[in-house]
Amino acid sequence: MSKNKEVEVTEVTQVRERRWRVPNKRAKDYANERKTKVHQHGPKEGLELTDYEAGLRSGYLQCQSDHAGAYKYKNALNQGKSKDEAKAISRRIGK
Repeated sequence: MSKNKEVEVTEVTQVRERRWRVPNKRAKDYANERKTKVHQHGPKEGLELTDYEAGLRSGYLQCQSDHAGAYKYKNALNQGKSKDEAKAISRRIGK
């Protein structure tokens, strides 16, 4: 026969906080780190970026560009532009 075991449950009283940054500021820092090829923030500050870490930053920057393009495309369609015009607007860099 199996015995019932009492399991002590401890509550987590420490409040966990999320570290986040405004995406365009993170992208700006990532671009600077890729140019200098050196960590500029956090515990690895001053160490050289590995190829993997540089790739992560590159992927993040591409994602930011994709989001900006999608936003501009949808915004242009909502303003009554044609799909071709919206596509041209979404591919322009800058405002």
